[in-house]
Amino acid sequence: MSRGWIVGALALASGCGAAPHRDVGLETREHAFTYPRASYVETEPGRPGGTLRISVASDTGTLDLQTIAATNPKWLGRLMFDNLVYLDDKGNITPWLARSWDISPDGRTYTFHLRHDVTFSDGTAFDAEAVRANLDRVRDPKTRAAMTTAYIAPYVAGRVIDRYTFEARLSEPYTPFLNVLAQSWLGMLSPATLRRSPAEIASHPVGSGPYVVESYRRQEGIVFAKRRDYAWAPDFLRHKGPAYIDRIEVGFVPEALIRYVSLASGQYQLTIDAPPQNARDIRANPELVLGNRINLGNPTRAITFNISQAPFDETAVRQAFALAIDRAGIARMSGFGEFTPTRAFLSANTPFADLGAVAGGPDLSQAALLLDGAGWTGRDAAGYRTRGGKRLEATVLLTEAAMLSPIVVALQSDVRRIGFKLNIEQVTLPQLTERRRRNDYQALGPGYWHTNTPDGLFIVYHGKQISTPAFIGQNTTMLHDPQLDALLSQAREARDPAQLARLYANAQARLVKLMPAVPLYENHTLIAYRRSLRGLVYDTSHNMPFLTTAWLAESSS
Repeated sequence: MSRGWIVGALALASGCGAAPHRDVGLETREHAFTYPRASYVETEPGRPGGTLRISVASDTGTLDLQTIAATNPKWLGRLMFDNLVYLDDKGNITPWLARSWDISPDGRTYTFHLRHDVTFSDGTAFDAEAVRANLDRVRDPKTRAAMTTAYIAPYVAGRVIDRYTFEARLSEPYTPFLNVLAQSWLGMLSPATLRRSPAEIASHPVGSGPYVVESYRRQEGIVFAKRRDYAWAPDFLRHKGPAYIDRIEVGFVPEALIRYVSLASGQYQLTIDAPPQNARDIRANPELVLGNRINLGNPTRAITFNISQAPFDETAVRQAFALAIDRAGIARMSGFGEFTPTRAFLSANTPFADLGAVAGGPDLSQAALLLDGAGWTGRDAAGYRTRGGKRLEATVLLTEAAMLSPIVVALQSDVRRIGFKLNIEQVTLPQLTERRRRNDYQALGPGYWHTNTPDGLFIVYHGKQISTPAFIGQNTTMLHDPQLDALLSQAREARDPAQLARLYANAQARLVKLMPAVPLYENHTLIAYRRSLRGLVYDTSHNMPFLTTAWLAESSS
């Protein structure tokens, strides 16, 4: 991810929902699952030509993906940009723009041997200098790339050894380095583009990907045209040559019902944001296909506590709060049976996810015992718990765009049952940013962190990720636990799978004990498309459509 805060309202539903759906063919493992390999690779050649029309819920506001901390545009990056490396379906690193790489024994130097045949769409050759320019740009504080900077924070400097050999030097061993380089936000931009103004990069970036930006009109749409000389898709994808579809037109359609109706009518052939409330109708329509995938990284959090502020500075209070939450009920309400409730701190398909290390709930009796033991034994006239004459209450911040998130309204009701008063305060995004900077909040509303590595735990919960005047971090819990920090730091340096499994298992168990946030349900991506769209595969890092292999069985122009 990247980090993504849930800012759109979730539709409410009453009554019981069906069991959560997953794609057919899901392969289950002991602690996690993976999707079938065939959903990630091209299985047959497609038919060239045609125009694909896609609807999405919102505009990204920029096409400069290196600079934004949002999960929505990760699929766009695969249209415009290529990465040094790619993942296979099991999370192993495979070649892309880098044909091979060497890692020094101390884990601090990575030497990439690059392809010789790649060009950016402006004619500039892709080479070691292009890699250096991109990584240096992300690292530069002036770029204000808070999210991607966090991913490559150990990167110190790069050296061009020769035209097609690049050396990256790190300040410390950092095992997830290759994983994060596979993510869409770290796709390569043309060095000529990097010399332009930020506004130009935002509206017309130049990459080496299978499509080029023909036009971008904010809040209206994006048009992409095929690069007919493209010939360097990831090896793992099994695709040779350019993409099949000639033209891609993206429309921004914020209304969920309109996204569904326009897909069903054939106005669009693909929606990246399929409305969960229409999932049953989509499945029942023989002309449509619904894809429901879980994103790697950290699942959706119901609430993030600021443990430096009362009352969430008490572990017993945080544990009791978590025990009061009906995760399954909120998942049914929010996802109409499409969302999978979870109590784990890593998504179920993330490497080293330990689904046995989970926090319980709902258990109102145990929650009451915890609060009694912490001294919250009194009751006021409204029935809320008190201690020393002070009510047990806290305020959660939401942005105004959240439109009073139904998740938080449900939390209010759930924790009311144990005598906890949860207040909601809506603020603008700038106000939220300022309140975070001043550490002036008790809790933050629903959010998640998507990444293709369990190192997402480091980004969100390690003490080094707490913001300072000189550093924008993503640890909004203010958690600085030496034991957890040591486990996550060691995992960043470890290479042995058995050691990584042990470290991440212990880290997840520690998080369950500390409870700095409350996992709620898996971070799902729902897409829907017409059956005339063939050859659609998913990207291995992001579980979003990778359209290089897609083709249209019916002509569309």
